[in-house]
Amino acid sequence: MLGVSDPTIVTSGMFDRFEDAQDYQEEVAALGNGASTSAPAPAEAEAEVPPQPAPPRPERIQAPFPRPLRTRAVRGRYRGASGNWRLELRVDVDGERPTRRVSGDFFSTSGSTTGYFGSFVVHAPTITTKPAHVLIEGTGSFTWRAAAPKIRLRIPRVPAHQPQRPATLEFRTASDTAGSAYQCTYESRYFRTVSYEEDSVTGTVPFVSYDTASLPQPAGSPARVLTVPKALAEAGIELLTTGAANVIPTSAAGANATWSDSELHAAMVNHFSRFTNAPRWQVWMLVAGAHDGGYRGIMFDYEDAFQRQGAAVFYDAIKGTDAASRRSQLRTYVHELGHAFNLMHSWQKDLAVPPAPLGPNGGLADLSWMNYDWKYQQSPSGPGGASAYWASFPFQFTENELVHLRHGYYRNVIMGANAFSSGAADIDPDLFDDPVQDASGLALELRSPKPAFAFGEPVVVELKLSGTELRDRETHGYLHPNDDLVSVAVQQPSGRTRLFRPLLRHCVDTARTVTLGVGRPALYESAYLGFGRDGFLFETPGTYRIRASYVAGDGSRVLSPVLRLRVRPPATGADEIVGELLLGEEQGQLLALLGSDAATLRGGMTAIDTLVDEHPDHPLAVYGRLAKGINELRDFKELTADKTLRVRPAHGAEAAQLLARVVEDSVADTVGVDNITLNMALRAKARAEAKAGDLGRAVDTTRDMVRMFEGKHLNPLVLDDIRAQAEATWQEIGADDGENGHRSSEA
Repeated sequence: MLGVSDPTIVTSGMFDRFEDAQDYQEEVAALGNGASTSAPAPAEAEAEVPPQPAPPRPERIQAPFPRPLRTRAVRGRYRGASGNWRLELRVDVDGERPTRRVSGDFFSTSGSTTGYFGSFVVHAPTITTKPAHVLIEGTGSFTWRAAAPKIRLRIPRVPAHQPQRPATLEFRTASDTAGSAYQCTYESRYFRTVSYEEDSVTGTVPFVSYDTASLPQPAGSPARVLTVPKALAEAGIELLTTGAANVIPTSAAGANATWSDSELHAAMVNHFSRFTNAPRWQVWMLVAGAHDGGYRGIMFDYEDAFQRQGAAVFYDAIKGTDAASRRSQLRTYVHELGHAFNLMHSWQKDLAVPPAPLGPNGGLADLSWMNYDWKYQQSPSGPGGASAYWASFPFQFTENELVHLRHGYYRNVIMGANAFSSGAADIDPDLFDDPVQDASGLALELRSPKPAFAFGEPVVVELKLSGTELRDRETHGYLHPNDDLVSVAVQQPSGRTRLFRPLLRHCVDTARTVTLGVGRPALYESAYLGFGRDGFLFETPGTYRIRASYVAGDGSRVLSPVLRLRVRPPATGADEIVGELLLGEEQGQLLALLGSDAATLRGGMTAIDTLVDEHPDHPLAVYGRLAKGINELRDFKELTADKTLRVRPAHGAEAAQLLARVVEDSVADTVGVDNITLNMALRAKARAEAKAGDLGRAVDTTRDMVRMFEGKHLNPLVLDDIRAQAEATWQEIGADDGENGHRSSEA
């Protein structure tokens, strides 16, 4: 990049208004001394004015000792330009919670277009305060190989009631030769400004404000009324609301008020279809009723330029007008917006690229918007949980989170640029090394449901969390990678190690405490890892090494043994054709979402239709039927770009037919879908049959489910769970049909 251009050094375009380089250097020196190049030098001015007699000295009047004037804080955002370069400069050495840093983003203008070039941060500058100005000097970290990496920034000191005067930024080489210089006009006391749009569905009430004095708070934390914009403003971020929340009628949805990941994904894609495919300081919040999984919030981590540009909160999970509910609502909103700024959960920062240091107790002791109240743990044996969190939380981000929000490189912060958690998908495999000591009392295991996967086959693994001691061990029950408490690293045949990152991230703000021991020895979960935010992870035949990390309730990081998994090359031409039909980007999203009506994924649905219709007997057709069957079961809600809610009613008979074939093709242990997915498919088949009006067949399906798994000779405690799931499914079906005369004892 240096060979092309560099905004820190003088280029030919910068000399256009100078006779030679010496003239340019003289202007740089003049700017550095606070002089103006538009006025003549003092010596020249004196030569033009004849000597004048000295005026009479006025009578001296004794005045009281003046009070020192309060000056403006040396803080905020500036803008400058030089030639074709545009600079956004952020100065953060004064004011509220200063991080004592200077940073900037460069943009290059060509004709009528402007594009981002690079960023820099000075992390530990020398700050010299003089009566007339503040001088800030230091060496920056740049996103390119800067020829002049040292900065000298001069900011005039002015009284607080006067407007801020321009600052002068000069770049210098390592040998202290002057580089380029920028005169920067003060723009705002905020470091970054973001447009914030909020929509809500009928029946929800968007959060307004919370008075921190309503409930006990830590000593030293000032009482104040916080809105979402005010909470971000305290971090130096200006959130400009686009007006009152748009209210979206939901009458067309009927009784189906919950939202699936697939429906939320479609809503996000439709919302951003109105905009160009480019990064922007803009974020969208959807206030929905409830999520299928009962979550409080999610962040849309879609691929392409729409990642981190939207979030959703679920009113039914956080509603309430009492002080504790309003406090929880504020934390949920700010937490999800923090993800949009590319802030990770407190215990995940070491998984970023580059990794960031974890706070105390592996990050669980962070008093931050980005921690969960129930996950807070001051120390492994110290106080923890929601009550301890709220007793100490000062309603703010941590210091390193402030540094990211204010000074993170442009593409790592702006919505729609670098992906959530990093600027690249690669991670350091050493992050998953064995701990020196493990006294967690827990064991994590990854299992493959089959000896090898076919080319293009969706890769699903089973996760098992168990206790290692006879005594009971308390922890949380979130075992799916989508919930951000389990991380999965995949080493591909090439040797590259990548982190699985889901399309949508669930924020599990509610404690789900489980006790592992004699009564319940293990938890099980099934996770589709084949496609995530970074595309396909298993598209190349070969051997893969997979390892998972579980963050336990006390902060322990429990690592699984390495699972070796093989993807076979296609054995026939038909295998290759079918594999390719499943390996498209849109197909990957559909498999992750289990189908969708989104118009942007119609190409993927066409490929899946081709798989099911033209290759019905191929073993991989089962995955196409699963995605189609689950989607046909939905009363699919689509929030259009013009904020109209359209609902496509469920097709119960079609869903039941597709899912029946999934079950038929998965009876054997090494073909079709894994046991956990089969369990889900059977319960979905029963609901589909009930929606089609065949309640008797639906009840039979729940009975068949129990008998089928009994025939697989599973652990008796696992079978008890399956019987309870069958019972719950029957009760759900019975609740949907008030005319039936069946009772749960028949199931």
